Amino acid sequence: MKLENKVALVTGGGTGIGRAVCLELAARGAAVVVNYSRSKEDAEETVNLITAEGGRAIALQANVSRDTEVRGMVEAAVRQFGTVDLLVNNAGITRHIAFEDLEAATEQIWDELYAVNVKGMYFCARAAAPYMRTSGQGAIVNIGSIAGQTGLGSSLPYAVSKAAVHGLTKSLAHALAPAIRVNCVVPGAVLTRWWSDREDRMEQLAPHLPLRRISAAEDIAGMVCAVLEQEAMTGQIITVDSGQTL
Repeated sequence: MKLENKVALVTGGGTGIGRAVCLELAARGAAVVVNYSRSKEDAEETVNLITAEGGRAIALQANVSRDTEVRGMVEAAVRQFGTVDLLVNNAGITRHIAFEDLEAATEQIWDELYAVNVKGMYFCARAAAPYMRTSGQGAIVNIGSIAGQTGLGSSLPYAVSKAAVHGLTKSLAHALAPAIRVNCVVPGAVLTRWWSDREDRMEQLAPHLPLRRISAAEDIAGMVCAVLEQEAMTGQIITVDSGQTL
């Protein structure tokens, strides 16, 4: 699938991996809907970066954990650009909790992480799917995490939620075939705002990776776009981690 003139919705598109994906999609000729929950200024800056290069983009607010807001966002995107062809489910949250501190992983934290990281992706896919089916083809990429593969990460609920994202990808691939392809790109450590105040951990990790480097947001964005373009693949979990999980 060529991305030129396609309409892409990227959740959490204002910063980090989401912004890099938006910019790469725009560079390949797609019109981009930059979703944000609270970071309006960041999302608008992403839009400005795209339009300054002659691309098409708008910013739309929605909390992806709320189905009514997701449906409203997709409808607004369709009013602006006519349809939605591509969806990148990037929005996600975490809490930094020591794994051995089971009491700190409260019911509220479990509910918050699952609402955004898992249900949010499902809500977005469900809202966009009818428009993709109408056009006869569509593609969805969910952003997972190596935490969902290793069972480790910023917190136990986060790791489990990302494992659920990997499972959701496979289930949606079955549910939405053949018109819509669903895959998952799984980053390892990526130097973004997510790791603010933890840069020293990144510096310590890099020399121990097989490729001796931490992935950049642009590395993940390039893979996301390649997966969106690949018409012979669905239900796949693709890891981009500089060999971190070897």
